[in-house]
Amino acid sequence: MAERLAVGIDVGGTKIAGGVVDEDGRILARSRRATPSTDPSAVLDAIADLVEEFRDQYVVRAVGVGAAGYVDVTGSTVVFSPHLAWRNEPLRDAVVRRTGLPVLVDNDANAAGWAEWRFGAAQNLPDVVLVNLGTGIGGAMVLDGKLYRGHSGMAGEFGHQRVVDEGRPCECGNRGCWEQYASGRVLERRAQAAVAEGSDIGRALVEAAGGADRVDGATVGRLSSDGHEEAQAWVGDVGRWLGIGLANLAASLDPAIFVIGGGVSQTGETLLRPARFAFHDHLTGRGYRSEARIVAAHLGNDAGLVGAADLARLRARRRRPASPGYSVRGPAVARSGRRRRRPRR
Repeated sequence: MAERLAVGIDVGGTKIAGGVVDEDGRILARSRRATPSTDPSAVLDAIADLVEEFRDQYVVRAVGVGAAGYVDVTGSTVVFSPHLAWRNEPLRDAVVRRTGLPVLVDNDANAAGWAEWRFGAAQNLPDVVLVNLGTGIGGAMVLDGKLYRGHSGMAGEFGHQRVVDEGRPCECGNRGCWEQYASGRVLERRAQAAVAEGSDIGRALVEAAGGADRVDGATVGRLSSDGHEEAQAWVGDVGRWLGIGLANLAASLDPAIFVIGGGVSQTGETLLRPARFAFHDHLTGRGYRSEARIVAAHLGNDAGLVGAADLARLRARRRRPASPGYSVRGPAVARSGRRRRRPRR
């Protein structure tokens, strides 16, 4: 059973989520930490702490880390992260040293896209594009059944295609990037402005969040799901921009399906309906070509950690030993995957 278990870690802009995942994509245990976004060493500490927490109960084969940033093609270094302090961070080797386990590092959206192709909304489809709407926009492509990373490992950064000339400034250093118009950060920015203005929706957001300092993009999503018309209009605006960007991607990639993941996707059809309309209106060759389906991800916020764990488990199975210093810890594991506890004397 130990051969079938891996730890998946999903490092996002605000939280680090982890879980023990089996070969069928099921999460057997989970935990999380806040992301110390300004301190790379603290992020490493949090990752190692999560792994050790799981190893107290499970024997695992490998660790997969989905990182919110540009990961090089070797899967060893986070070259740059717009939302975290990683700059040429040798994350894989650092986690290997701290855990003694084989480690795979990939972009968090790549991990999520792989999970949706293996276990979620896009099973059995050869060409799939995932667009992950979180703090920003991440993306992944599974083409002909293989995860496409590009020449240097940095394919899929869809959020940084420019959609507005000299538009809003982006954390990447450019202006007018897609994620400045279609992401959770957009909803958070509007929400905070409404709270500062003391508008009707601002007061509703404060009440829904339980305090002005707790209002964020997710609060807008909850208010929208509860039927608040202005919150629904905000989500619809994000959906319209989502559809415009998807039409651009379809012109280049022509996938069978777009899977929309990330926290914003939990608003469901309030987001996806205007996205589909905008996609159709902006699609090159509309009326003379088949149109990709646009669907919500099935695995939700778990996709990143599930995909990272699965990718790490598959690589560890192909490469034995997968890293220097690899060893199986502790006693043999029971069929459940849990450590056998010694009887009390």
